[in-house]
Amino acid sequence: MPLPSLRLKSNADRRLRSGHLWIYSNEIDTKQTPLNRFQTGDQAIVENASGKPLGVVILSPQALICARLVSRDIEHRLDKSLLVHRLNIALSLRERLFDAPFYRLIHAEGDLLPGLEVDRFGDILVVQISAACMEPHKDIILEALLQVCKPTGVLWRNDAPTRDLEGLERYLEVAYGEVPEWVQLLENNLTYNTPILQKKVIGWHYDQRFNRMQATQYCINNRVLSVYSGAGSWAIPAALAGASEVLCADASGQALDALESNAQLNEIGATLLCAEGDVLETLESLKADEERFDVIIADPPAFIKRKKDIKSGEAGYRKLYEHCIRLLSRDGIFICSSRSPFFTEESMHSTLLAAARHLDRNIQILEQSGQSADHPMHPAIPETRYLKYTVCRILPNS
Repeated sequence: MPLPSLRLKSNADRRLRSGHLWIYSNEIDTKQTPLNRFQTGDQAIVENASGKPLGVVILSPQALICARLVSRDIEHRLDKSLLVHRLNIALSLRERLFDAPFYRLIHAEGDLLPGLEVDRFGDILVVQISAACMEPHKDIILEALLQVCKPTGVLWRNDAPTRDLEGLERYLEVAYGEVPEWVQLLENNLTYNTPILQKKVIGWHYDQRFNRMQATQYCINNRVLSVYSGAGSWAIPAALAGASEVLCADASGQALDALESNAQLNEIGATLLCAEGDVLETLESLKADEERFDVIIADPPAFIKRKKDIKSGEAGYRKLYEHCIRLLSRDGIFICSSRSPFFTEESMHSTLLAAARHLDRNIQILEQSGQSADHPMHPAIPETRYLKYTVCRILPNS
């Protein structure tokens, strides 16, 4: 059965032709192709204003991003065959990068599968759908994953707040086989346990894999503070690299329980200390006690999830940076990152500079980086470069 057409307005095809994958509702010629004739998940052949086919899209007709391109060949619509093809291409990259099956297998637009993310924990796959247009295709997504990866268990991890913006319900559901409450993973030759079958999930972010390995060089023989420590992904490599002490601050008791379990797993419990509670309050308490650290690593959750939150989010980062800089020794290293796509690298650096100058300190940027290679970026879509990582040296003003 042939696909219906979705006609664009005049000149609205520029972004698609330049490589982008998204179409906004105000770019549609709704007189010729009304959006209300489509259902969520429907596929169509997108055409420029002259009727020239540009590719196949899947639709979320009620959303601002009303369509996402899945193929530039109009003969290849989103079906199991296309999904298997894209999965095999994605898998070939990860197998080139890593010796063991622990990585992000699909990174949405970066792997040309918009709104779909798949993390692999050995034989267990954790799948997130963030775009409404992908939700109706769950069955063939699962079939393709089973064919390519042959997992023993698949979990739908569809409980992220971002689904609210797409009008999707949140749920956590075993899609196939058996999924344990905890999974074991291997990263940079270290073993960790992390819970995945819980509503308030700690989660594991593979995107910092290379940054965590690089950061260890600054921790040798130094006192380290890990802020928003999670399950120990920064603290444990730091301790094993030879840090004299690592203090871990997190608001989640569940996260710190996982951290202590991972410390025992890697036989480094004596080096680690934990501080449970509101992170900023913990930092204030450390300052009141006149504590000092040679290295501070801050890996907070995204403070800016939407454009309208930019001002308040930047203020949040500034406050965090100032709290951390106050706790650094005279020649200290501050390692920070942000997962906010709307907090640019330039904004991060200007906020760091403002925080340092407010405290009468000088700052040097030593390194900057982004997400690891199993989170490929789409060069036409800046939002896919969401992770910013910066290493700073903080010096006295002289």
